[in-house]
Amino acid sequence: MQLSFGQQMKMSQQMKLAPRMIQSMEILQLPIMALKERIEQELSENPLLEEPVVETETPEAAGEAPADTGDLGEPAEARPEPIEKPLEQKELVVDSEHNNQEDFERLLNMPEDWQSEDDYTYSPRVSSNRISEDGERVHDAMSNLVARPQSLQDHLLEQFGFFSCAPEIREFAEYLIQNLDANGRLPGTLEKMIEDYGKPITADDAQAALSMIQRLDPPGVGARDLRECFLLQIGPHTPMRDVLITLITSHLEDLAENRLPVIERKTGYPLELIKEAREELQHLNPRPGRDFEAASSPNVVPDISIEQDASGKYAVRLEDEYTPRLNISRKYQQLLANGQADPQTKEYIKRKIESARWLIESIEQRYNTLKRVAQAIVDHQTAFLDKGPEFIVPLKMQQIADVVGVHVTTVSRAVDDKYVQTPRGIFALKRFFGGGTTTADGEEVAWDIIRIKLKEIVDKEDKNDPLSDDALVDELAKQGYQLARRTITKYRKALKIPSSRHRRAY
Repeated sequence: MQLSFGQQMKMSQQMKLAPRMIQSMEILQLPIMALKERIEQELSENPLLEEPVVETETPEAAGEAPADTGDLGEPAEARPEPIEKPLEQKELVVDSEHNNQEDFERLLNMPEDWQSEDDYTYSPRVSSNRISEDGERVHDAMSNLVARPQSLQDHLLEQFGFFSCAPEIREFAEYLIQNLDANGRLPGTLEKMIEDYGKPITADDAQAALSMIQRLDPPGVGARDLRECFLLQIGPHTPMRDVLITLITSHLEDLAENRLPVIERKTGYPLELIKEAREELQHLNPRPGRDFEAASSPNVVPDISIEQDASGKYAVRLEDEYTPRLNISRKYQQLLANGQADPQTKEYIKRKIESARWLIESIEQRYNTLKRVAQAIVDHQTAFLDKGPEFIVPLKMQQIADVVGVHVTTVSRAVDDKYVQTPRGIFALKRFFGGGTTTADGEEVAWDIIRIKLKEIVDKEDKNDPLSDDALVDELAKQGYQLARRTITKYRKALKIPSSRHRRAY
């Protein structure tokens, strides 16, 4: 099939657009700290891209005539704001014959006082009277950063260093420690670990290494299964020690299924004694390694803050203090203007100028798109911010896309992995989206509210006669929420609410 000239031109333009649009989408999808890393990478790779140096004294203050400084001394609010366009609508028309040649020639012929940074500068959108305040806030945040938390492996290796043992036992023990899973357990049998080790080690030496690991803190590490994990945490002075050992060794499944009468019949222990032992068992940690995993989780840095003005209206503000200002280097512009560059250098500078422009404009588009999407979400979820999560309303990304005037995939990229600081705490932007159901009165209710109501009903039920899933359906129906039993079961499991049999108190 032969394409017409017009179709070929259109395809050629689309192909030229593709890299730029791909970069814009990638930049939009990055959370704030990932964007900061991307900018730092680009600064290291593109010599034409730079951060302007802030001058402490202006020429006017020194009694001199203004020099050619671009926008380095210009206050943030004096720079023209970019035209806020939907991401898909910005510069979608490309002249196939243009190829940036006019921009390049204009750069060569520019006067010395040309304000290059006005066109190709990215800077955080903050007013001058907030610069000092934001700087102090960033300084405080950096001062309060904690050191990297110690991992489980670091914690165990540090303790193991105090043991005296043969080199081959120590080496194998360190191998086992490095291969413990997130729960602090061995990922397989000791025989399998010996096989995977790849070095000669006797079964006795391997067992000696494992036994030493199992004496380390936290109690329970190095276990091969849940039973061994619990047994390692029982010491000579543990309350109800003998009863606990019996229950863990032979009746752990019965305890999990709340079959206390079965345990009573098999062991001869009174029901009250079994209940007391079960309470003691709940003080043991089935996942001793998880405490270290939680401690090493990175802190969330919000991309957006929501502030409420005196009239009660919520407005969004992007946290851009983490991203530096960017502009195109004057040094290379002057190199071209003075005619000191050979053709090969000119072509290199031309490519780097284009790359810098793409990055700066992609960041500007990210700023505009994310701000408009976030504001549309906030406008839709005002009740959530005013009254709490139980007042969230059903919201789909297509609704926000229609308000902002972009494609739904743009909304998806804008909210992906982004967090917002609200008066009620930090939430993922995706938290504000979700489906819902219709009550008996015809009111649309978000699924989050259904989950809250379900938990309230279970919390108030009689534990001697807990509600079945069918009974939960009836209770929700009394409050106007008509739901199928399978839906209730799904949300009960999502909330980690046990079945009625497991919730029964004997």
